[in-house]
Amino acid sequence: MLPAARGYDALVRQFRWEIPERFNIGVEVCDRWAERTPDAPALVQWTDGGVQEMPFRELRRRADALANALAGLGVRRGQRVGILLPQCPEAAIAHIAVYKLGAVAVPLFTLFGADALAFRLGDSEAVALIGTPDGLATVDAVADRVPALTHHIAVGGPAPGAHAFEDLLAQSRDRFTAADTAADDPALVIYTSGTTGQPKGALHAHRVLAGHLPGVEFPHEMFPQPGDRFWTPADWAWIGGLLDVLLPSLAHAVPVVAHRFAKFDPEQAFRLMAETGVRNSFMPPTALKMLRQVERPVERFGVRPRTLASGGETLGSGLLDWGRATFGLTINEFYGQTECNLIVGNCAGQLDSRPGSMGKPIPGHTVAVVDGDGTPLPPGAEGTVAVKRPDPAMFLEYLNRPEATAEKFAGDWMLTGDTATTDADGYLWFVGRDDDVISSGGYRIGPGEVEDSLGRHPAVAMAAVVGVPDELRGQRVKAFVVLQGGHAPSEELTRELQRHVKTNLAAHEYPREIEYVPGLPLTATGKIKRKDLREQGSGACPSG
Repeated sequence: MLPAARGYDALVRQFRWEIPERFNIGVEVCDRWAERTPDAPALVQWTDGGVQEMPFRELRRRADALANALAGLGVRRGQRVGILLPQCPEAAIAHIAVYKLGAVAVPLFTLFGADALAFRLGDSEAVALIGTPDGLATVDAVADRVPALTHHIAVGGPAPGAHAFEDLLAQSRDRFTAADTAADDPALVIYTSGTTGQPKGALHAHRVLAGHLPGVEFPHEMFPQPGDRFWTPADWAWIGGLLDVLLPSLAHAVPVVAHRFAKFDPEQAFRLMAETGVRNSFMPPTALKMLRQVERPVERFGVRPRTLASGGETLGSGLLDWGRATFGLTINEFYGQTECNLIVGNCAGQLDSRPGSMGKPIPGHTVAVVDGDGTPLPPGAEGTVAVKRPDPAMFLEYLNRPEATAEKFAGDWMLTGDTATTDADGYLWFVGRDDDVISSGGYRIGPGEVEDSLGRHPAVAMAAVVGVPDELRGQRVKAFVVLQGGHAPSEELTRELQRHVKTNLAAHEYPREIEYVPGLPLTATGKIKRKDLREQGSGACPSG
């Protein structure tokens, strides 16, 4: 935890990492609280029927039963287990069980299509999958592409050939001795968006939880405080939902609200926050923009957050002013990425906020703006944001990608791929990305995977994907498409290509705009000049 010091400089001076040699995420977020405060609420579920709470003793009992069930199915330490679930208690139970078993969790977004799931499950060589019946059916359709996957566990209803989640728990012992894992043992694979080709699996160790704690405590104004209760609309399949909210909150014995809207509704979000007593929230910028459209939320819903934090893109003075005027608080921005998250941020109570700034390095992390060789640059010079290893929040490697892992570093500096400057006082100021990842509605989307999906359609000869400005989402996905002979541009074909990507990849990744072109600008080595396409496409209107 951050020390009890006043002011940013004092926090940095007094902070020391205290990470034990033996460390297990499941024990840290569940077992120790089940022993100390067994009846304290761990998870809170919001439904039409009201609010239900699950205490730590029940969370441990169910996680232990699932760990025994997985072991009984033959899942062994170090093997990968896919978790294809929305925000729900079963998702938290699954994560804790996998960590306690010493296996490696692979969180998967429930809106992924068959191609996206097949790649991630196949690349990670997952041996078991815990998912909804619909998700399991999607994976069944591509079973030949996931040969290592031998066990399906269905949550929320029956699925052909799958074990029923509740039956497995009922048939298993509800006490389990956690694996004696080292802090550096693998615990989690989260797939990041790639700029070319398929995504990369960032492999994290058990220590990643400890590495995230200061990055949650700082922007949430010295979290936790008495009465805190956390919720985010971000899915737990992403690092922002899982390691910015769920696991750090449980590690501090702070109840987590488990609810994700099928489609974000700002008025319903305020209702949820009020009725479940949410005091802390991580809100992607797009969600904040939608919340701002609701008039008088405090008077109408009685919502009274203690902290709001956001990341993914700069909020701008308008949202910051709205937060102060509406709730009497500063929305603290933070920064990180899947490979090393929550490394820069703001905390209005400890650090003077400068609108538009990313903030300063979170205590415990060494962050600088560097050149291509990893040499720190002076204030005002534009370079790449980098974090120095060793760092407990930093990934171990890209799964099965040693060359990509090596390319991520310049000496001891991990290069984020984001361009920024620092000022004379040490604040970082975002400039842009020096790769092509698209930030849209809180999601980071790699153009390579969308291009690959479009290329699988028989009408498409070539495709290039870029992000173009969008007032609500920050950026929207735009595709430039070269058609095969015999196919002509049409509104019907545009809708068909959009459906193709939604179905086979993910709903949030489909191109909202498609422009048909006779050819693509290429470099001498055949690479797409996405910079030229971004400039060409920024002024167009969306087509879907």
